[in-house]
Amino acid sequence: MPEYFFDQEYNSYTYGSDEVNFKEFENCTFNNCTFSACSFIDVTFIDCVFNDCIFSQSKINHVALRTVTFYRCEIKEVNFAMCSKLIFEVRFFDCVLDFSKFYTLKIKGTPFINCSLIAVDFMAADLTEVLFENCDLYRAEFAKANANKANFKTSRHYTIDPKTTKLKKAIFSLEGLKGLLYKHDIIVN
Repeated sequence: MPEYFFDQEYNSYTYGSDEVNFKEFENCTFNNCTFSACSFIDVTFIDCVFNDCIFSQSKINHVALRTVTFYRCEIKEVNFAMCSKLIFEVRFFDCVLDFSKFYTLKIKGTPFINCSLIAVDFMAADLTEVLFENCDLYRAEFAKANANKANFKTSRHYTIDPKTTKLKKAIFSLEGLKGLLYKHDIIVN
């Protein structure tokens, strides 16, 4: 049985490799904490908030993220695809998620607001109604993803092949259309 923590606040703490293992956190807030050394095993976060935390290169293979919000976090090279799929619900605001993976995840309606998503793997993910607001999607991969009704209107640097990505009713700006036409070597001025 995991150790249970409710309605706690954690400040400026660096967690060791197995320090959060076999724990469940509900309605907790983490401020300026570092999780980079962690290899998460059987960890659950429910209704938690992470402010200014660092997760870069942490192993979150056995983590449940249920209604979790990240503000100004550094989450580089993290494989979310190995998280628990049961009630997987996350939100990202002003985060750096470069080189992270959401491969095959169902993240319908997830907001990515003011995020750096450079070379993020969204392959075969369900991105239905995802909001990419003011995000940098340079070299992000969308092959075989379902991005129907996704909103890319204020984002930039994306290249998406409409032949390999479902984009029905997805929203793009006129300037962003070049990211859909790159494959055809068409110049848009």
